[in-house]
Amino acid sequence: MDNRAVTKRTALSIPQGMPIGAWRNLGRQIFVISDASAWWLGDWLIYGQAAYPNRYKHAIAETALDYQTLRNYAWIARRFAAHRRREKLSFQHHAEVASLPEDEQDALLTQADLHNWSRNELRRRIQQRRRGVNVSAEVIHLQMDLVPSQKDRWQEAAKHVDKDLLDWIRSILDHAAATILETDEAPRQMTA
Repeated sequence: MDNRAVTKRTALSIPQGMPIGAWRNLGRQIFVISDASAWWLGDWLIYGQAAYPNRYKHAIAETALDYQTLRNYAWIARRFAAHRRREKLSFQHHAEVASLPEDEQDALLTQADLHNWSRNELRRRIQQRRRGVNVSAEVIHLQMDLVPSQKDRWQEAAKHVDKDLLDWIRSILDHAAATILETDEAPRQMTA
């Protein structure tokens, strides 16, 4: 009996009883291929730009991807020469910093690599930086158990005030802390 997964164009067949280590390794391999393909398509388009006219027309026909997606791949690949691409970081990490000057790109990607930042954490740090918040602040990871309706409700509230969920939670907690601390301070000030 063969214990290997079998790939087809539209399916992945995983044998029953695959050990968890092999299953995790398979997931990593799939991610690497998926992530690498964005770089490959970008480099393919850059080559096509130099060698062939109407490259996007042909690329759309060959890949069935839309023009904007292909253009984004090429733009990001062009912003990062192969020697500047970070093996441990995803294409999406690079996309987050692609519009920044090269020295800022490198600094942020180095931090993301050193601290194992997710793409979302990198995005949050960039947003903080734009708002003038100290990005070297301590990072604490919290875990909460939520029922799906609670998360959906919070997500909708965050969207209503044009914030992502984590920024919204942060602002609500900051507001609650300020309210409680101000309430606690008021009686002390009166008795002083």
